[in-house]
Amino acid sequence: MKFHQIVTSLLDTDLYKFNMNQVIFHKHNNLLGEYIFKCRNKGVSFDEEMVKEINEQIDALCKLRFKKEELDYLRSIRFLKPDYIEFLRLWHPMRDYVSCALLPNGDLDIRVRGPLFSAMQFEIYLLEIVNEVYFRSRYDYDELIKGARERLNEKVKKFNDGTYTFKFAEFGCRRRLSLEWEDEMIATLLKNCKCLVGTSNVLLAKKYGITPIGTYAHEFVQMYQGIHEIPLAYTNAHALHDWYDEYKGDNGTALTDTLTTDLFLLDFDRSMCNNFTGVRHDSGDPYEWGEKIISHYLSYGIDPSTKTLLFSDSLNCDKAEALYRYFKGRTKVAFGIGTHFSNDTGVEALNIVIKLQYVNGVPVAKLSDAEGKTMCQDPDYAKYLHDSVEWRLKNS
Repeated sequence: MKFHQIVTSLLDTDLYKFNMNQVIFHKHNNLLGEYIFKCRNKGVSFDEEMVKEINEQIDALCKLRFKKEELDYLRSIRFLKPDYIEFLRLWHPMRDYVSCALLPNGDLDIRVRGPLFSAMQFEIYLLEIVNEVYFRSRYDYDELIKGARERLNEKVKKFNDGTYTFKFAEFGCRRRLSLEWEDEMIATLLKNCKCLVGTSNVLLAKKYGITPIGTYAHEFVQMYQGIHEIPLAYTNAHALHDWYDEYKGDNGTALTDTLTTDLFLLDFDRSMCNNFTGVRHDSGDPYEWGEKIISHYLSYGIDPSTKTLLFSDSLNCDKAEALYRYFKGRTKVAFGIGTHFSNDTGVEALNIVIKLQYVNGVPVAKLSDAEGKTMCQDPDYAKYLHDSVEWRLKNS
């Protein structure tokens, strides 16, 4: 059987990987990181044949280099800087940094270890590989595509008949059925309705001439936990200041829930409220979160209608429409929707992640605003982190 390479371009990743990577390249290039894979679905298992193919796909990934036209496209993104693009001209994924094996219980053991600025880039590529290998191996792929088309067509109808009135960015790389489907899905939306404002997938943003969209992820705040000079409950403050220093507000949507939104807001002072165009929701009740953010802006005399609330937590169209109608007129409302478009086939999608777990050998974790999202290799550290956050919340 002819080898089907899943990742064929290093642009086939989320924009926020480049956003975060540039800050790390400029400010924290001495950090070492370790990322670990987890599948949150119950009853999902892998086999030796899948692991063999995943490893072959990783081999192929690590032979890729950025092409001239790809680097030229990255140069066109106004906040990516010339020295960082020149670094990418030299950079490539290192095979020695990645291991993938099958555990006796059928779980995948995938780990990425290396300099943080390099190790972090593997996440999206690996998730794309695991997803596609799994679904092509376990199911009739043509039937999955058929189901995905039927569901997408129903969504398009609802955008066109006024059932759905919101607009959104496609955030589906990490859990997509395949690049083939993500590409077809974006093309269909662009041709048949006016709901799509951009995509996180840099390769497809380039192909279709649409806006590449991305902020930063939990790993960006988590990495500061591995810098021993920074108190754990103040990592948000350092992340916000480094981000603003790098981008001067030109790339300014902040993620609130790495160590709970309540802690984040202690550091999201008047200057940061003004420096960032908005904030992103990724866990907890979105309505409570939105009200909390609006109240925070009002407490500083800032008009919430000048700021953006970006919702991105496991959204579908019905949830997004309800949120849009609720907050419309009070603030700018934006949505990042992923799996509901990139892997809605009628078969349960994989809920897989690759999370930063160690920095310079020190455990790191996110707490989020919802139980069940915490992933940490060291329970004692997770408790210490939680206690540190609680102490600051009670004493500030």
